[in-house]
Amino acid sequence: MSWENPNDEVILKLLAGAKAIAVVGCSPNPERISHQIARFLLDQGYQLIPVHPVAKEVHGQKAYASLLDIPADIRVDIVDVFRKPEATPPIAEQAVAVGAKALWLQQGIINKEAYRIATGGGLTCVMDRCIAVMHRLLLHD
Repeated sequence: MSWENPNDEVILKLLAGAKAIAVVGCSPNPERISHQIARFLLDQGYQLIPVHPVAKEVHGQKAYASLLDIPADIRVDIVDVFRKPEATPPIAEQAVAVGAKALWLQQGIINKEAYRIATGGGLTCVMDRCIAVMHRLLLHD
């Protein structure tokens, strides 16, 4: 199965319309890129929902062990993933289950099965792109 990232116009609408972003693999360690990108997303005004198997909070935001542990009254717009490619299909399934609008696999992460699951579930899927870089390119002058 082949895959294709959405064009910049679709990504712009996705980022501009999103309110809450769940960051899967959001590390509490300031040295980790997921921690830094999560800070960037918070600074841009998004509601940050950290997803980490053991962290209790990241950047002062309550962390959840999985997407399925996020309370139903919290609407997840984008699921931004910092995990190895082979770990992404179950995350795609959870993203569909929680009603997210998009699955975003960070730069260097490509998984065709995760793409198939996400797009088959009606989600926009972005792979191998940094959400912060795309945000800066499309939403900043």
